[in-house]
Amino acid sequence: MSKKEVIEKKTEEILTPIAEANGVKVYDVEYVKEGADYYLRCFIDKEGGVNINDCENVSRAMSAKLDEDDYIVDAYILEVSSPGLGRALKKDRHLNQSIGEEVDVKLYKPLEGTKDKEFTGFLKEFTDTTLTISCPISEEEDEDMIFDRKNIASIKLTLDF
Repeated sequence: MSKKEVIEKKTEEILTPIAEANGVKVYDVEYVKEGADYYLRCFIDKEGGVNINDCENVSRAMSAKLDEDDYIVDAYILEVSSPGLGRALKKDRHLNQSIGEEVDVKLYKPLEGTKDKEFTGFLKEFTDTTLTISCPISEEEDEDMIFDRKNIASIKLTLDF
């Protein structure tokens, strides 16, 4: 396991009971370097969405616990926030929660035989290796598109304005 993966896993273990005590759940944890700075991002969620007080309460408790455990050697910035409306679906649990939802799928390179790298459809199913979305091609007909997960750059919930 990489340093990043170890930190994210340990952070999620620490964050889970803190989140539950504050009436929210852990959506995701990221440990990333952007420029010269490291960021430890904790995404929390709850039915109806999180508010600033939820983020503040979790952030304070999480900061105290991180100071106590002190397992991250790099200087970092702690951020606690909602995953947002157009949330990224990175883990199987995110995909499972989003079955039937409209998603945007972006590929690393165009689909063979096309110039298209971006697709929108309703998440139908997924396996360890594939992801299937249902794309409307007419008012009466949908077409299932199956993507190899290793070719997917990102999957996000579609933002409808």
